[in-house]
Amino acid sequence: MENKSFPRTIVAGISLPRMLIGTNWILGWSHKSTSADNMITARNKNKEAIADIIEVFLSHDIDAMMAPVAQNPVVADGAKLAEDRTGKKVILIDTPIINVDDTVEARREAESVIKMSRDVGATFCLPHHSSVEELVNRNKRTLDRLPDYLSMIREHGMKPGLSAHMPELIVYPDEQGYDVETYIQIYNCMGYLMQVEIEYIHKIIWNAKKPVMTIKSMAAGRVTPFVGLTFSYATLRPCDMVTVGCFTPEEAKEDIEIGLAAIERRAPDLEGRSSPNKTAAMGESATDNDPFAPGEV
Repeated sequence: MENKSFPRTIVAGISLPRMLIGTNWILGWSHKSTSADNMITARNKNKEAIADIIEVFLSHDIDAMMAPVAQNPVVADGAKLAEDRTGKKVILIDTPIINVDDTVEARREAESVIKMSRDVGATFCLPHHSSVEELVNRNKRTLDRLPDYLSMIREHGMKPGLSAHMPELIVYPDEQGYDVETYIQIYNCMGYLMQVEIEYIHKIIWNAKKPVMTIKSMAAGRVTPFVGLTFSYATLRPCDMVTVGCFTPEEAKEDIEIGLAAIERRAPDLEGRSSPNKTAAMGESATDNDPFAPGEV
């Protein structure tokens, strides 16, 4: 498979790949079970395994990674190791959890966390949805005190954005003209963890004034990469991105090819899945290189 460079977009004047490296399947957030979480951390929560996965993405110039980096330094360590191995830079998109209480002490604590994002080398700082949602005022259609935190991010030399589960976290900042360069939004073909229907979130994304980084593209493993990534790239704008989490380097290779195929409107070049006697009902035998052989779809 050719190591073709993945298509890119521009966010805040910075070139980013339209596929972003996710970290739930590195840090142990399976959204399935404790045993799955433990399986992930046992394999991947070390810098060597992280670097192995990142290297595959870097081979296609997918050089941006989303995570709560400052609060999980193993991610930065893995990125640094991958950089040393390949000579390519990894753009870090940090999603820190900050204290948004309206006190002097809380603001000091929030700025300290934001400073950690800068110190770990993040280019983008998007406060986590669990923090930002506390600021939402539906009556006034505002996010109270949000400009304070966005200013802190700017002052520490990073590009500000917002991690959003609530659609209001895209709509209100756009209406109010807050200094937000990009948004994170859950978006997948199942509507998994989305707070309103898929069609409405699709409209929110298409009307957003800035590029959107979508997450949970495969509904946390509830749909196959072919289904999840094909849906996302078929329904998003050319400026938007899809975040992809992988358990192994091999999964990364497959997801990259599926994403490229979806954007290029072609069939992905993948081997067929293994399954005993999978074409017996059709009276045919499957070919090793045909992912859509009779009896397999």
